[in-house]
Amino acid sequence: MKNFLLLLTAIFSFNFSNAQVAVDTTGTLGDSYNRWTIDVYAGQAKGIKPYADGYYSSDPSRSFGGFQVNSFGAAARYMLSPKFGLKMDLNYDKFTNQKGSGSLDFETYQYRVGFQGVVNAVRLFGLEDSVGRFGLLLHGGLQISRMHSDLLDKDELNGGLIVGFSPQFRISNSLSVVGDISLLNNFRQHLSWDGSYADSSENLSGQMIVMTLGLSYSFGNEKIHGDWAIIQDKKDKEIEALNGRIGEIETLMNDSDKDGVPDYLDAENNSLAGVAVDTKGRMVDKNTNGVPDELEKYIDNTITNNNNVALSKNMIEQLINEGYIAAYFDKSNSQPTPASADNIGFVLNYLRNNPTASVEISGYADEVGDSAKNEKLASTRAENVKAILIKAGINPSRLNAKGAGIDSSVDKNSDYARRLVRKAVFKITN
Repeated sequence: MKNFLLLLTAIFSFNFSNAQVAVDTTGTLGDSYNRWTIDVYAGQAKGIKPYADGYYSSDPSRSFGGFQVNSFGAAARYMLSPKFGLKMDLNYDKFTNQKGSGSLDFETYQYRVGFQGVVNAVRLFGLEDSVGRFGLLLHGGLQISRMHSDLLDKDELNGGLIVGFSPQFRISNSLSVVGDISLLNNFRQHLSWDGSYADSSENLSGQMIVMTLGLSYSFGNEKIHGDWAIIQDKKDKEIEALNGRIGEIETLMNDSDKDGVPDYLDAENNSLAGVAVDTKGRMVDKNTNGVPDELEKYIDNTITNNNNVALSKNMIEQLINEGYIAAYFDKSNSQPTPASADNIGFVLNYLRNNPTASVEISGYADEVGDSAKNEKLASTRAENVKAILIKAGINPSRLNAKGAGIDSSVDKNSDYARRLVRKAVFKITN
């Protein structure tokens, strides 16, 4: 008995103290779940002890002592957090002997009310993903009852502790099947469950067990109750946001062309390796002839001075054909950016110096927006670059403009990466 009372008291204290702590430390994101439930249920209430000689509630000839539907009740539950809550229940129990059991006839009944703490065991142990629609609630607290004995025509007010567990199965977002098995212990119970006065050896104590099955209905402004809702923790949300910001910073600090200038500051994201750039990442071209000064110097010193014209031409063609020289565009814009003038000028100079050469211009768009519009925009970008070269004196017959469509080679969620694919590239044809 002492061990039993200690167990009940410990569970009762644990439920209420932790429920209070949960209000302060829970990491749920506001009221993203419903908190209230109403339960209705019915089942069997069976007094365990005390009984007078000749009285008992079970039928020894039946499995589990026979079954009677003699307990009916309703309960309201409010969850302080997804793990802890409070519950109030109202119940009616009727105790009679089973016909043919051999017990003397008796009839007693009681009304009782319970005030309990509730623990959502599934959430407590983090098993939401594993159990799916199933759930398990643990509960314990105080109960007060009023028992009436027909035998003595006497009423008695009792009180004690209750502890139990409630398996659940969710039918819909608001309706669940709920079972329950509870053990009650009364203090200062003078009457036996058969209605007679208890023997002195068992006076002041009474125990009973209740097994019920019913329905649980949840309500509130949200779609689903906290027993079942998927709830994100504040800390997880903060970590996710922090990771996002770190990712943005990493993207900002990318240096695609390895010129020492981060992409977010780089006005020319395709500068040649080893060529000097200014603070905005643009290749230095003091004489504005469209050829970076260091490249021009290299050509003069290494090629012109050695009269190796074929090598000079092949190297420049390689730079153009492999996309090192390209025109870039702002979002939804079909005209090249001002910074692209140097690259278009590079191609212009090549065409002027190689009158038999032709060039194919391919326009691209990024993945953001309507696909059909992006396809058209890619074609328009190529045509506009062609128009610039024509106005610069290049015969239209040497220029072929086409739309190459959408370039999906970069992360479409990165603004800086998308800048690299809003472009027109060139290919020398002879």
